[in-house]
Amino acid sequence: MGARGAGSVTGVTLDAGALLGLERQSARITALLDLARRHGRPVHVPAAVVAQVWRGGPRSAPVARLLNSPDVTVIDLDDARARAVGLLLAGSGTSDVVDAAVVVCAREHGDASVVTSDPDDLRRLDPTLRLVTL
Repeated sequence: MGARGAGSVTGVTLDAGALLGLERQSARITALLDLARRHGRPVHVPAAVVAQVWRGGPRSAPVARLLNSPDVTVIDLDDARARAVGLLLAGSGTSDVVDAAVVVCAREHGDASVVTSDPDDLRRLDPTLRLVTL
């Protein structure tokens, strides 16, 4: 996808709190996802977020439906992204790989916002991110 530019459609990155909200059938996360879809915004979920949340079974059914949606992309933590995550952690003096993967994902895709339940940690990593707090 690349960075955002004039007239481009920017997406939304979800963190673990967003997926947990979906598991709990939160009306807020459901409404946010519906809004993103109505506006044709792609949804990105870093693979590290899936690993942090996924437990399988019936409780994970709403997350499974989301991850199988055609407008949702799970972003792999490949070598280049893993190195970008490491550099971000080194530069910020923090250590949460999943939070840093969320920031790297949002930056890489030029996403308009990050849906999170953890705004303080994400702001420490990138104070310029537009955060939608659950």
